[in-house]
Amino acid sequence: MNDHRAPRIPSHRLLNRRNFLAATGLAAAGAAWAATGGGKALATPVPASGTGFAVPLDTVPHTRTWMAWPDSTAIWGRKLAGVQANIALIARTIAKYEPVTMCANSAGVSQARSACGSAVTVIGSIPVDDCWMRDSGPVFRTDGAGGLDAVDLNFNGWGNKQTHAKDSLVAERIAAEVGVRLTTADFVGEGGAVETDGNGTLIATKSSLVNKNRNPGMTTAQIETAMCDAFGASKVIWFNGVTGRDITDDHVDATSRFLAAGDGLVQMPLATDTDAWSKDARQQYQILSTSTDADGTPIAVTKLQGPDYSRIRSSDVNFVAAYANYYVCNGAVISAQFGDTRADAAAKAALQRLFPGRTVEQLNIDSLGAGGGGIHCVTQQQPRP
Repeated sequence: MNDHRAPRIPSHRLLNRRNFLAATGLAAAGAAWAATGGGKALATPVPASGTGFAVPLDTVPHTRTWMAWPDSTAIWGRKLAGVQANIALIARTIAKYEPVTMCANSAGVSQARSACGSAVTVIGSIPVDDCWMRDSGPVFRTDGAGGLDAVDLNFNGWGNKQTHAKDSLVAERIAAEVGVRLTTADFVGEGGAVETDGNGTLIATKSSLVNKNRNPGMTTAQIETAMCDAFGASKVIWFNGVTGRDITDDHVDATSRFLAAGDGLVQMPLATDTDAWSKDARQQYQILSTSTDADGTPIAVTKLQGPDYSRIRSSDVNFVAAYANYYVCNGAVISAQFGDTRADAAAKAALQRLFPGRTVEQLNIDSLGAGGGGIHCVTQQQPRP
């Protein structure tokens, strides 16, 4: 569950991303896997600093998109069918522009293939707990000279809030499937918790990463160093974020994104919104628009207006209506629409201006939004070397 929250969600919302499973079940599953000889033998716990590898901006050409097929009624209950339909829709849409590989449990391969269609490659060799590939999957890096590797961010179920015995192994198993070297990061985090401009600058919320449920005993400076080593960056711009209101502790990628080096985007709430998420979004805008990037260049920030929650289709108090949680693929931007027709149209027009030459596709992913996430949350790009 990569994501999160978005502006304009009631301030009383708690732990919105999915039902949490008992920690004892998680521990038992992990112990059982370890007993079979499992481990991270392919990974090397060496910082990336000085290797020449860095995570590129997501606008670079991709080899493929990685996704995960959810099949757990323990996590999703009666919402599962709707979430699966959304995942299939996203996969089919991206597959019009670039290859998509869907990881599924062996028992779910047939269902996933039927739902996603022949354009999507479904594999049963990488089992999953849930659909949030942005967080469980590897973060791929390139070196500018034809090299590709991957980083494992040590996914721990967003601070052990959800079972992740399978998802904690997805990063290394995808790296092995691709045939690239895997580096283990020196901090615990998720792909949705960190945004990069591909040129040395990162943005993140302290609520998510400087948190004892991920990185106990580590200082902000130590976590920052580990992040820069993993992503091939040199500067972190921190937002305070929102702690304990959703399962991610406020991932950055539902509110703030990088468009390019020195160029950011923040989804803004309505002027009348006063909840914690709206205050968080305004603070992110204020901080990012008054910051410089790793090269010392002032960052220009575009405001992306969020919807009016009183006009969207969903009445779920946990709903995440994040236009900013879009996914960039080869030749397209895959975004969401929520039923506030005026705001939907304005967001599509804004994304079209920001990504000239790419087709903007807007999808109804209301089931996924009610689960606390969006399109960026369930996708992970593999850039071309």
